[in-house]
Amino acid sequence: MDELIAQVSQRTGLPPDQARAAVEVVISHLKSHLPAPIASHLDAFVGGGAGANAGAAQPSAGGGLGGLAGELGGLFGKK
Repeated sequence: MDELIAQVSQRTGLPPDQARAAVEVVISHLKSHLPAPIASHLDAFVGGGAGANAGAAQPSAGGGLGGLAGELGGLFGKK
């Protein structure tokens, strides 16, 4: 998650603490609007979700965004 926060900070010019808050809000919003299996892949991809330490990140089954993309494909009728 630290890498994502660094990119948001760099691209927007926000200080890292504000970039972290923005990332946490977006992740929380996505998790509340996605089906549970997809939300769990999001958790795994960002290291446990908002406020988690990026060092604890574990790739999800299917490999990070690949697994998430597969779940989204299934959501829309494609596998």
